[in-house]
Amino acid sequence: MSRAAERLRLLINHLDRPPADIRAETTGALSFNSSYPRRLRYSWDTDLLTPDQRLSYEENGFILIKNLVPEEDIDRFRSAFERICRQEVKVPGLMVMRDVAIAKSEFVHDQRAVSKLQDFQEDAELFRYCNLPQVLQYVECFTGPNIMAMHTMLINKPPDAGKKTSRHPMHQDLHYFPFRPADKIVCAWTAMEKVDRQNGCLVVLPGTHTGTLKEHDYPEWEGGVNKMYHGVRGYDPQHPRVHLEMEKGDTVFFHPLLIHGSGMNQTQGFRKAISCHYASADCFYIDVKGTTQENIEQEVKDITNRKYALGNDITFQDTWAFRGRLVQGERTSL
Repeated sequence: MSRAAERLRLLINHLDRPPADIRAETTGALSFNSSYPRRLRYSWDTDLLTPDQRLSYEENGFILIKNLVPEEDIDRFRSAFERICRQEVKVPGLMVMRDVAIAKSEFVHDQRAVSKLQDFQEDAELFRYCNLPQVLQYVECFTGPNIMAMHTMLINKPPDAGKKTSRHPMHQDLHYFPFRPADKIVCAWTAMEKVDRQNGCLVVLPGTHTGTLKEHDYPEWEGGVNKMYHGVRGYDPQHPRVHLEMEKGDTVFFHPLLIHGSGMNQTQGFRKAISCHYASADCFYIDVKGTTQENIEQEVKDITNRKYALGNDITFQDTWAFRGRLVQGERTSL
């Protein structure tokens, strides 16, 4: 038996215990039974991941797959992004976000730079990313066979204007999600060009996915913080960090409790990546009242009300149910 296989066997014996033995925090990672074959806590046995890959995700909360998305697809996503920036198309429900410190756009003269497109599920070309078979086969390793695309983003990190606003504070993605269990949610994040420490690659704190959801709020940064960029409070700044330097088409999959962020872009170009948060369709919505997520719930409801004038008729959970799209299997709950 190989060393990797032996480590996997030992870890399975340690973790493959009755669900009643797994305790859950109010805002942490909940677990529940499923007939789908499952051995380790954080991944499913689909015969795709190697023993070493499963152990790496189990221990670190992320896994990097090289050259997963072809260059042709990346270039098509970039063209779709540029058409939106030039206002050649209008996408229903799309949120166009801009850096607070940038005054000129990469594509349109004298417009504030687009730093992120959020909720592009109604754009057929960009949403193709969420349906790529090679991406979904990895997603299934973490969610099971019934898969919902819940949150879509194309990040266009701008050159920093000297105020360090191009940074993204360290955070846990679960802070934004009113659905559980966390162990059946995963993010796929694909580099659309070379990503390194100079242009602000992702920074992760390995192993933090095994904790619970922490309090988040806007960090007190002198240069200001972009809208919705909440940061985690109370994490250990001395925790070992990994800078995920990636090539075009490389894709990282990570757990929603993994603490991560990104540094500022110190180059003259824009750093692009496309991502989707997936969840098992078997997940369920929760009430975040009385939890650390109340602040993001109120902020999302305020933004939705200003955009659509719906008042109190729409809930935090409604905003997610509206965005979610089935990409594989059956829509059983979400």
